[in-house]
Amino acid sequence: MIQFTAEQEGFRRAVARFVDAEIAPAADALDERAEFPARLFKRLGELGYLGLRYPEAYGGAGADMVTYCLFAEELARGSLSLAAAACMQSLMGTYFIYKFGSEDLRRKYLVPALRGDLVATFALTEPNAGSDVASITTRAERRGDAWVLRGVKTWVTNAPVADVLTVAAKTSGERGMKNIALFLLDRAAMRGITLGKSIEKMAVRASVTGEILLDDVEVPAAHLLGGETGGVEKIGGILSEIRVMTAAISVGLARAAYGAALAYARERQAFGKPIVEHQAIGFKLADMLASLHAALLMTYQAAARLDAGRSIVREAAMTKLVASEMAVKVTDEAARIFASYGLAMEYPAQRYFRDARFLLPGGGTSEILRVVIGRDLDWERGQAFA
Repeated sequence: MIQFTAEQEGFRRAVARFVDAEIAPAADALDERAEFPARLFKRLGELGYLGLRYPEAYGGAGADMVTYCLFAEELARGSLSLAAAACMQSLMGTYFIYKFGSEDLRRKYLVPALRGDLVATFALTEPNAGSDVASITTRAERRGDAWVLRGVKTWVTNAPVADVLTVAAKTSGERGMKNIALFLLDRAAMRGITLGKSIEKMAVRASVTGEILLDDVEVPAAHLLGGETGGVEKIGGILSEIRVMTAAISVGLARAAYGAALAYARERQAFGKPIVEHQAIGFKLADMLASLHAALLMTYQAAARLDAGRSIVREAAMTKLVASEMAVKVTDEAARIFASYGLAMEYPAQRYFRDARFLLPGGGTSEILRVVIGRDLDWERGQAFA
């Protein structure tokens, strides 16, 4: 059974009030304009939300994973676009600086990023390398006291507005994953970093995405994060958190879609009574609520186990798989309940339906997650639900 502490419940209520007052009313306009939500992003920094997972010494809150997921869930309930940008900033975009960067790098980049004064991102994917990390071609060559990077990264969240980037590159021409390293790039201070094409998306439109072109970018040796090898292991060290976080924002989006569908079903009349009283619609809503509840329980159980220091590689994969697929199904059913109005831009059902597609590739596609789960199908040894 999931039991939140009084502090966690109070935190959720505070985030929910902020979301209801400032984010939800702006969500449709953010989606329509497809612009980075700079003002709201800065507000998240001012409120301390971008630093939840980091120590107080760097302006953070030292919060646990359960608390972070409560934040991510509520934020996604208001706007999945803002949640995508904020979670990139507060997890992947800053994690490697904190974990592997020097104290100087932390003070220069991490602290202002947690305030929302710098936008951070993580660049791994390439035009011909997504899940197949071993196939990345971005190269880093040692030249004296510096490294020189060349390559192309794509599907980079926050790319058009990013100030700092953690970039994965190969430090030798050898095939495989052992020679992948992570580098911290400063877009203003380092020449050769340019924005390629921005990617116009049908989903999370205000979470701006694009290509990053690296043309002989000279990177000081101090900006090598954690050594010339082991980049994949470093990424793997946070992958379970990424997957559980993605499950949390899936739950948040599904809650928004379910709430909108239920309100509409209670208001819309057909054949002399609200459509919620027709069994066909009532059953839809019942199934939506049941699957939403199951995904929520999985998400916070996984988060609590991360807080307990347990390895949850398989459980995190299962949680993200179930939650993201649930969100796709719930938003689809919500649009069906709205019927023709599910296509109308004046209602949010169409935005929820579109945004849910964003959840499928992040943190690993459903197909990749099934591969991870399939590596260990032993119920007893896995102790999945113990």
